[in-house]
Amino acid sequence: MEDDAPVIYGLEFQIHIIDFDDENNIINKNVLLHQAGEIWHISASPADRGVLATCYNRTSDSKVLTCAAVWRMPKELESGTHESPDDSSSAAQTLELLCHLDNTAHSNMACVVWEPMGDGKKIISLADNHILLWDLQESSSQAVLASSASLEGKGQLKFTSGRWSPHHNCTQVATANDTTLRGWDTRSMSQIYCIENAHGQLVRDLDFNPNKQYYLASCGDDCKVKFWDTRNVTEPVKTLEEHSHWVWNVRYNHSHDQLVLTGSSDSRVILSNMVSISSEPFGHLVDDDDISDQEDHRSEEKSKEPLQDNVIATYEEHEDSVYAVDWSSADPWLFASLSYDGRLVINRVPRALKYHILL
Repeated sequence: MEDDAPVIYGLEFQIHIIDFDDENNIINKNVLLHQAGEIWHISASPADRGVLATCYNRTSDSKVLTCAAVWRMPKELESGTHESPDDSSSAAQTLELLCHLDNTAHSNMACVVWEPMGDGKKIISLADNHILLWDLQESSSQAVLASSASLEGKGQLKFTSGRWSPHHNCTQVATANDTTLRGWDTRSMSQIYCIENAHGQLVRDLDFNPNKQYYLASCGDDCKVKFWDTRNVTEPVKTLEEHSHWVWNVRYNHSHDQLVLTGSSDSRVILSNMVSISSEPFGHLVDDDDISDQEDHRSEEKSKEPLQDNVIATYEEHEDSVYAVDWSSADPWLFASLSYDGRLVINRVPRALKYHILL
């Protein structure tokens, strides 16, 4: 959320590009038209800041279909150095369509997930009960279906969300359907673990710990956030019950994995410090060569006791359900939240906690 990392979020038939000037606390906005339809999911390419994917509704033969496509924003908006135009005098610009993720056989795309560490050429879409792996070719102007897998069982099984793990050479994807979490190997498109009844009600979202390769967080309509070790899925390693309504989003901080954001339709955003299950349960570790004898004595005393998990802050700036929260990719202490009424709020991790983590 600095000059080189704009925030992207969708608003019905528009996409708003938000630049946050951290030094002056100024927000600049540019609007892109999304003429294909109403946006239900949006994800940005990790390899190309100008490319994004959307899931959107369109009507065909009196039926509403959820489709997916890959787009490129105008070149002048990619740099993040533009200023917000005068809304009254400038017309909204249009996205350039790169390719459709052809879903003629699958009518409802739930979400699109990019390979986190790749070159932006691999993408997964979840459609009904199918998980589809695509290769983007010809400068992303063509999407070729590389492989796929399907949920099998009784009833109308349907994916609700998914996340691509940054670990294991990016060969694992986690998905949610109803109350179940599943892990998939993208090389064989086979299931590698299954957590049935992970939540008491619908699972809304999930996220991988960026620093601990087997740890996964999930949230759902049972108002809970759960943390899992995928090597032993009989029960969660930790459960949070701080929200009073459905939890729509859970996000690990990209750099400091003890910091976890959640957003809920109780209109609150909660920042939690899950240090006991983080990659640094005893706090920030310092090399012996970098500290004096006196500092060494203090650090030994401090290291005897693991830091305690706690809620750092509860943010109540929203007046409606919070449907999205995410961390800045440019500043690990900055995060944004978006609510049903269209309000975007940008916050910082409390300064005291920031220095406690760093020092």
